[in-house]
Amino acid sequence: MRSSLAVTTYQAGKLVFLRPQEGKLNTHFRAFDSPMGLAANHQILSIGTPGHISHFRNMPAVAQKREPIGQVDACYMPRDSHTTGDILVHEMAYGNNNELWVVNTRFSCLCTLDNVNSFVPRWKPRFITGYSPNDRCHLNGMGMVDGKPKYVTALGETNTPTGWRANKKDGGILMDVPSGEIITRNLSMPHSPRWHNGQLWVLESGKGTLSLVDLKTGKHEAIATVPGFTRGLDFFGPLAFIGLSQVRETAVFSGIPITEQNIERNSGVWVVNIQTGQVVAFVKFEDALQEIFAVQILQGIISPDLVNDELEMMHSSYELPDEAMKYVEIPQPESKEENPKP
Repeated sequence: MRSSLAVTTYQAGKLVFLRPQEGKLNTHFRAFDSPMGLAANHQILSIGTPGHISHFRNMPAVAQKREPIGQVDACYMPRDSHTTGDILVHEMAYGNNNELWVVNTRFSCLCTLDNVNSFVPRWKPRFITGYSPNDRCHLNGMGMVDGKPKYVTALGETNTPTGWRANKKDGGILMDVPSGEIITRNLSMPHSPRWHNGQLWVLESGKGTLSLVDLKTGKHEAIATVPGFTRGLDFFGPLAFIGLSQVRETAVFSGIPITEQNIERNSGVWVVNIQTGQVVAFVKFEDALQEIFAVQILQGIISPDLVNDELEMMHSSYELPDEAMKYVEIPQPESKEENPKP
């Protein structure tokens, strides 16, 4: 597979890299303020926190200096941070020309970023009449096709402040972005729509399932049921990597199937073979780490690292344009010889 996983958990305030290491799995943690949305590729990693979206660039030269020496093959260094205001950033993804698309849950829209505005609204559901910071339908998940947003999920077809809460048990919807049409209704807290191998997949979080959607009929069929609130999804060949959260019987999660049933709920990442529906592996988190938000495979990277609080490393690492590199003059080490005595 020669890949690793990046996972966010807002409750524990961590970005977690799951890295293969000598036949075992290494968990590598970095602290953030309630991280949620995550978008990453080999060059860049962006992470959404309350009020900000922070961008990190992979600097291979820095990776060579990280411990264990010779094993770290990507190191994401801080590049800039964009202040969005509190927009309840949910899923994010890079599209064509590395344009970052963001699910803006508080304003019920998809947006992008520029250097002038807090955010730039680009799309909203037809039933949302305007942009207002009151989470009218809990727009949450986004699936990309050909570098553009194609599918989104919401917890309700509602246009009033937090109106989705009244029917969260089975009021969820899956929408087509270009047409604005609703593909299927009556979903239980859907998240993470994904297009993979010519098929549309979605997590029905309230039931703990991974489902396949028939685009012609809108019918959805559960391919696998896993022991937790499903949120965060990525694929590698026939394998689906699914984020699981424990969820508690709070007002937000009460009255949904997974909390009504007296079953074990776990936190971690479960791996399902989509051809058989069988669980083939899982990573279970214990103690303080009780929920997962985003799950993303870092293909071609087996030992990633990220620097976000090491000032010396941040202040002494530089990235310049290629055309400038031929003029770079590396400082020579200072001589250690003692000055001759007068």
